[in-house]
Amino acid sequence: MTFSIAGFCRETGQFGTAISSSSICVASRCPFIAPGKGAVLTQNVTNPALGQLGVQLLEEGLDAEGVMARLREHETYPQWRQLQVLDAKGASAVHSGAETLGVHVTRQGRDCVAGGNMLADEGVIDAMVTAFEAHDGELAERLLAAMDAGLAAGGEMGPVFSAGLKVTDRASWPVVDLRVDWHVAPLAELRMIWEHYLPQRDDYVLRASRPDASPSYGVPGDER
Repeated sequence: MTFSIAGFCRETGQFGTAISSSSICVASRCPFIAPGKGAVLTQNVTNPALGQLGVQLLEEGLDAEGVMARLREHETYPQWRQLQVLDAKGASAVHSGAETLGVHVTRQGRDCVAGGNMLADEGVIDAMVTAFEAHDGELAERLLAAMDAGLAAGGEMGPVFSAGLKVTDRASWPVVDLRVDWHVAPLAELRMIWEHYLPQRDDYVLRASRPDASPSYGVPGDER
C-alpha cells in the first residue's frame, strides 16, 4: 500500500526520502534517516522499530548490506516486511518478504533505492529510479520528481491519500520534514507545501544556530 524512494546527494551530503500511500499518515511510521549516514524505509505491514534499529546501525558504521542482514535477523516476521536501506556511500540493500502485498517491486539505482507494494504496474518503481537519476539540483526536488513519475506510471492499484518528504543536511534534525496525512491528492499537496517552505528553510536552520542574526518571522507582533 506504499511506494517510496530514498536518495543521496553527493554534492551536498544530504539524504532524503519521499513516500506515498493509500493508508493514512504513512510518513509517521515508514521513513527514517540518520543525518550523514543513510536512510531506511520500512513498509508493507510496517514495523517502525526496524527503521529505528536501521538508523542506529547506520550511525554505528554498518553498510547497507550489513544493516539489512541485522534487520532480517532481528525481525520475528520478516516475511511480512518490505525494506530498503541506503548507506553513506550511496549503496543500497532491499528486502521483500513472501507476504508482501500485491504487485511489489524494489529497485536499486545510482545513489537511490525505491520500492512499493500493491502497485498498479511493475514499471512504477523503474520510473521512479529513472526520474531520480535524470534530475539535478535540490535533493527534495529530485525525490518529488521520482514520486510524480511513479504516480504517472500508475502508482498504487487504488488512490493514495498520504505522503511525506524528509531531507537531512548538516543539522542533527531533518531540515525538511513535510507531511500530508490525509488528502485526495497528497502528492500535489506535498509539492505545494514544499514550494511554500523552501524560501524559509534556511532561515529556520539559522534560527537554531544564530537567533541574533536570523530574519524576523514576519507575523503580527514580531517587530524586529
